[in-house]
Amino acid sequence: MNRSVPAMAISPAEARPEPASFRDPANRVFHVGDEVLRGLDAQAAEHWRALRATAFFPALVDAGKVCATEDAPPALVPASAGDPWTAVLRHERIPFVSHPYEWSFTMLRDAAVLHLEILRAALADGFTTKDGSAYNLQWRGAEAVFIDIGSFEPVREGEPWAGYRQFCQTVLYPLLLTAHLGVDFQPWLRARVDGIEAEQLRPIFAGARRLRPGVLTHLHLHGAMQQRNAAASTTDVRAQLRAAGFSRELLLATVRGMEKLVRKLDRRPAGSHWSDYQRTCGYSAQDRAAKEQFVSAALTAGARPRLVLDLGANDGRYARLAAGHADYVVAVEQDPAVVDELYRALRAEGHRRILPLVLDLADPSPGGGWRGVERAGFADRASADAVLALAVVHHLAIGRNVPLPEVIDWLAGLTAPGGAVVVEFVHPEDPMARRLLANKPEGLFPDYRRDTFERLLAGRGRVTDRLELPSGTRTLYRAVMGG
Repeated sequence: MNRSVPAMAISPAEARPEPASFRDPANRVFHVGDEVLRGLDAQAAEHWRALRATAFFPALVDAGKVCATEDAPPALVPASAGDPWTAVLRHERIPFVSHPYEWSFTMLRDAAVLHLEILRAALADGFTTKDGSAYNLQWRGAEAVFIDIGSFEPVREGEPWAGYRQFCQTVLYPLLLTAHLGVDFQPWLRARVDGIEAEQLRPIFAGARRLRPGVLTHLHLHGAMQQRNAAASTTDVRAQLRAAGFSRELLLATVRGMEKLVRKLDRRPAGSHWSDYQRTCGYSAQDRAAKEQFVSAALTAGARPRLVLDLGANDGRYARLAAGHADYVVAVEQDPAVVDELYRALRAEGHRRILPLVLDLADPSPGGGWRGVERAGFADRASADAVLALAVVHHLAIGRNVPLPEVIDWLAGLTAPGGAVVVEFVHPEDPMARRLLANKPEGLFPDYRRDTFERLLAGRGRVTDRLELPSGTRTLYRAVMGG
């Protein structure tokens, strides 16, 4: 499949450096409008010219496994420290950038398999990747794609994979944690941008747990080797490996072994309350039909949305509906098990316009890494043309004690100027609201009322449509923010 990268008239003065791309001085990513550009120094440009002449790289791009990339005029991006870049690349733009701690288990595993598959293909053609970070991958819906073109470099005979430690810390160790112990990896990855250190996991994988697949080799032995060579330089370690007869064939065998291990790792969690929500949520057939009709009409009332956020997406019912009226949908759900089931279903369908993510709406991903901006927070990435907040407000306002004005402000903040919020207000007398209120001190939420909600919503936008569902205890609204 051929993939083209659209071009537009831009100037270097408009270029914004990507905060996450500073770690490799040989190349830097810039954003100009919708363009994604990468500046290369002399050596990186030489590697790029060799890379594009290989057989494996164009094949991976055509298969959609590596982002589409082409040469661009060097003058498009500003110089680095006064020196112009030797070459500039234009990349395909990913619809929505996500972080590995927002992925489900199967998403991280599929990304890991793709990374190893790409590395194996590169090694067979004389190339390697100098990074092994999970952040080198992104998604087109349920399809993983490798984005760090600057990571490719010619392989040096007798040297190990430079990205191995990164791969273990940001990919393999999180997978082992969830597959073998049933512990969700997302909070661990969110806590450290560089991933999980071997020292953190070794005490957990002690005793008989050392014998779980992948643990002894990639956690305990790898950690022991790191400690043994702590005083040695990278150059010394590489020289020792070459002297010991380490070869590209051995490296390929190692990569194949890791790929086989990762493919076998699995975790199918038991069902949760949210995984069966569509059956237990209490909507009547009439409510459901009216709700779907309202949402469809709300999404088609204006220009076609480029990006829709579905907050509290559950099994993706409304995300799928939105995908019929929008370019791209990000379906956010708190329960990792529910997101994993949705991802597996979307992957089986070959869906490339719905991205499911694990996110606690009351504790969304903050900015992280260097200066708190290396990895942008969810709110900084989520300027949507339409936001669906269906059966969400009561969970935040009552279940999580978030003041109702804060909830409305938050929804407005996720919406681009002129974008629409489609929101459902569950009345206090609704069975679900009454169940939540029963677990709270009496009188704690005196402002949780329909008239208060409507006043707050009208204060942040222009309410264009409303519908009371046949049950009589839930009302849907469409509001244009900033209007």
